[in-house]
Amino acid sequence: MATLQINDLHVDVETEAGPKQILKGVDLTINSGEVHAIMGPNGSGKSTLAYTLAGHPKYRVTGGSVTLDGEDLLAMTVDERARAGLFLSMQYPVEVPGVSVANFLRTARTAIEGRAPKLRTWVKEVNEALTRQELDPDFAERSVNEGFSGGEKKRSEMAQLELLHPRFAILDETDSGLDIDALKVVANTVNRYMTDPEHGLMLITHYTRILRYVKPTQVHVYVDGRVAATGGPELGEELEAEGYEKYLSAAKANASL
Repeated sequence: MATLQINDLHVDVETEAGPKQILKGVDLTINSGEVHAIMGPNGSGKSTLAYTLAGHPKYRVTGGSVTLDGEDLLAMTVDERARAGLFLSMQYPVEVPGVSVANFLRTARTAIEGRAPKLRTWVKEVNEALTRQELDPDFAERSVNEGFSGGEKKRSEMAQLELLHPRFAILDETDSGLDIDALKVVANTVNRYMTDPEHGLMLITHYTRILRYVKPTQVHVYVDGRVAATGGPELGEELEAEGYEKYLSAAKANASL
């Protein structure tokens, strides 16, 4: 069983006014076979957590630790984290002009596995993955995300998830901006991914609608840079009905002490 362990994580981001603390002591453990939903209002630090785990240089860790199967994740470079089995689906996937989807994925798979997949079988794998995302196989020859709609970008990232087989996936608001059909495609991909008991998932979202199709092991309420509450799927239903107000009020009260 693999484990992603986050202990008392503190993170700053550099602003024009100087360093600003975003994460204020995050504790979270995700084991393989588990889906953890991270829910919270805008500005609570959810995406900061995702990008810090992935190794974005904009974010500076000032305290705490993160380990993946006991190995120090924070000491690893971005590519080392990917090879160790960490995957990030971005909220706003970037365009990579001049690099085809097929070549990008083959290069990534080669770097992770240490050997290039056989071309004949690789083309078949890519086409099948794109078809499952309801994307035309012609997308394989297009530049990564260039000219893609928002939904196409998100589904392309889900094809990456299926083809790269990471141990732990972080989905940063992958469900945002999707219509119901695209949402179901994404949810079906997540559910296929989680059929492997060696996989674990962190699902960052504002809304509970994806949780109707992807059943979380735990739901965490994330407010003011830390986990404010943890529960089962029923906690997501509570948030849908009542919002984040009581957690925001509690965070303000604690900040004034």
